Amino acid sequence: MKILKLLNDNLFIILLVLLSIKGVYSEEAVDIWNIEENKTNTKKVSDESQIQDSDNNIILSDKNILNKDVITIDEDSSFFTNKNEIVGIYDPETNDLSIDMWKKTDGKILSETLNKILKINLSRDSSNILNILLLTNSYSPSNNISFEEFINFKNKWLIKNADLNLVEVYLNKNNNLRFNDDLIKYYVNQNLSKTDLKSACKIFDNKLNTENNYLLKFKIYCLLNENKIEESLLQLDLLQEAGFTDSFFEKRVFKLIGYEDNVKNEVNDKNILNFHLSHRLNDDFIYEPNISSPKFIWSYLSSANLLTNIDDVDIENKEKILALEKATHDKNFPEEQLFFIYEKFLFNINQYLNIQETHKLLHPVEGRALLYQGALIFDEPSLKISILKDLKDSFNESGTENAFEIKLNNFLIDIDEDLVPSNYTKFYKKNLKTSLTSTKSIKINNKVIHQSKLLKYFSGESSLNETKKNLESIFKDTIKKDKNYIFSTKDIIIIESLRSDGIEIPNKYKNLYNIKKPEIPEQIQKYIDSDEQGMSLLKLVELIREDRIKDLGSETIYFIIETLNKLKINKLRNSIILDVVPHKV
Repeated sequence: MKILKLLNDNLFIILLVLLSIKGVYSEEAVDIWNIEENKTNTKKVSDESQIQDSDNNIILSDKNILNKDVITIDEDSSFFTNKNEIVGIYDPETNDLSIDMWKKTDGKILSETLNKILKINLSRDSSNILNILLLTNSYSPSNNISFEEFINFKNKWLIKNADLNLVEVYLNKNNNLRFNDDLIKYYVNQNLSKTDLKSACKIFDNKLNTENNYLLKFKIYCLLNENKIEESLLQLDLLQEAGFTDSFFEKRVFKLIGYEDNVKNEVNDKNILNFHLSHRLNDDFIYEPNISSPKFIWSYLSSANLLTNIDDVDIENKEKILALEKATHDKNFPEEQLFFIYEKFLFNINQYLNIQETHKLLHPVEGRALLYQGALIFDEPSLKISILKDLKDSFNESGTENAFEIKLNNFLIDIDEDLVPSNYTKFYKKNLKTSLTSTKSIKINNKVIHQSKLLKYFSGESSLNETKKNLESIFKDTIKKDKNYIFSTKDIIIIESLRSDGIEIPNKYKNLYNIKKPEIPEQIQKYIDSDEQGMSLLKLVELIREDRIKDLGSETIYFIIETLNKLKINKLRNSIILDVVPHKV
């Protein structure tokens, strides 16, 4: 065996003896992840039992047992394909959900809905609901969707959501799941693209179940990086015995341990692992990315401080700036530096005075530079916000809308909402990411129901009995005395939520609350009636989409809250009420 010859003679002899006298058979297939240094019960892989799939991933059958602690679950294992397996992070009761929330769901409708939702750039509010839905421990639907398809939706969401901490928790809690290869690759690649090899390698400590060659290579490199040379070489040898070859990777493994000196300083950007090895083993490493370079290239170069100094950027090189815009969109180049480049462009007074027409006649890069400089120059709110919208639209048209988020938010913070023209209100609210009132206290005003001390019930500061007394007091001292009091939709939200929890209006005051309530959309009502928690919440996500709930119409907010009332999902309901209903100061 090629690599075993590189090991010390004693280990080699021990292995040969054990291989010849002690074969270990099992009905499970092979996993070459966790060969511990003191485990030596091994058996050769027979050539006739080796299977190779279309992606060159080596699948080892139940006869290929190389070590008693090296186990990969067999293809037909019922444990990992059982539809009754529970997969997730959160306990159902934590979010007032049922472990059977998908039990009655039609998998075809679920797939169609999720495929649409995953194409949308969801707001924080809708993302939070989808997180709860897909990551709460639950059984998969039993109709028209396979267990693997259901799990893949969880993985796709975790990748789209891009929260590496959440991905790590999910992988650690569901480490035996067979369908996690794409998610594991995403996790290790993202960490390595941030030059965080330690975090990338840490995930393998949890004995992940995988047969993917790329991940096996990554694990071998991690072992090598931890100076576990013998173990890494043994695992590489096992891969080679199974028919796997990768000369680029193998040569660099040998160079890292000092067995190979004649390795060319070539740059391989096929994947992030190869790119990292190219950089690590080349003291004179230079790489110039372009607009078509993968995201991981930009991320790695940025994290490793290998990107071109912005002082050296030639503003005549529009393709270079377009590439930097794309990198900024992907969060691999700082917004601050991109807009510093825009400041280097020179324009005349007429271009500024006719800015809203002139920018259309320029190259897109120059047009965005002109608009940005205009936003810095002009202070009049209506003109400034008009310029900002033109600049945001320009980024949207170029497919780099995320490149103008932090700067846009900072501009909008300085504009008084009362001075925003009505035709720009939606733009203002949608792009103002920082709420100026989010950290302020709730202002209590007992003359208005949705601003009253009844709110303390939803924050947990007031008990059920106290809230009953508070409700009666408000009807007696406020509503009954004020003959002209008009119940707002927010008032109705508060009262109906209290009634849902068993707090009724006293009979003597019920005639004061004789109002017409908004109706829940028919499709959501059908899901509520059939006790389909999962699909009911999923339709709310589809409804909220890119918006913040507080920016939706009052009737829409009402039936979101009323849906949660009917489903008894009170914790989520309470958090939404406290976010969108009270008046804050």
